[in-house]
Amino acid sequence: MSSPKGGPADGGASTTSTTFGEDTVAEARELISRYPQSRSALLPLLHLVQSVEGYVSQEGMTFCAQQLGLSEAEVAAVATFYTMYKRRPCGEHLVSVCTNTLCAAMGGDAIYKRLQQHLGSEGAPLGHEDVAGTPGESGSVMLEHAECLAACDLAPVLQVNYEYFDNQTEDSAVELVDALRRGDKPHPTRGAPLSDFKTVERRLAGLLPEDDDEFWTDVDGPSQAVETVRGAQLAADRNWTAPAAPEDVPLPEVEAK
Repeated sequence: MSSPKGGPADGGASTTSTTFGEDTVAEARELISRYPQSRSALLPLLHLVQSVEGYVSQEGMTFCAQQLGLSEAEVAAVATFYTMYKRRPCGEHLVSVCTNTLCAAMGGDAIYKRLQQHLGSEGAPLGHEDVAGTPGESGSVMLEHAECLAACDLAPVLQVNYEYFDNQTEDSAVELVDALRRGDKPHPTRGAPLSDFKTVERRLAGLLPEDDDEFWTDVDGPSQAVETVRGAQLAADRNWTAPAAPEDVPLPEVEAK
């Protein structure tokens, strides 16, 4: 189903939405203005939708389609492709447990299973992308198993709203989710302080607090772990260098077809 002609991407009026008010429309247009072609703003707009709803609803996809002059099918194809766009209401916090090979071998699978049991009810473990508590309310947690979170040197890891908690155990993971459910916000192992899912979605959309010096200090600060740069530090301490590449390397001949 195509979006109406004359939508915002064409300079016309937007369709009235009960969920996305004038402020959201203004933010959407500001995001769109950053791109030479309006359709390139679809990913940020989907994050903007999640910052309002806590997930991407059918109404949210319609909103994106209208703002960009796309069909709803084009928007749905993107929204359903990426796992970062949730199709069911998320909790205040999104807990992602890495269950890829190395994390799984180091205990990630056991951590995920323990959290399923801990957050679920007796005889009914919490499922993938299910929520403990009422979605959106304080202390609610969506649990998911995630593919590689790119922190193999710190396995097993999990993320809360995309911030890292490294070198986890079953017990530390349980303590972490219990703290979240109490309304606490434990500081991640590295990176920015913890916030809620909707706030993070605004940042992922590109709506950053320009006048918040504390925020920028946290974001711009070092986030790598000691283990991650161990090899580079050893090389620097021991004056190891890689051989220089030859300046003129002939390209291999390609057999004509």
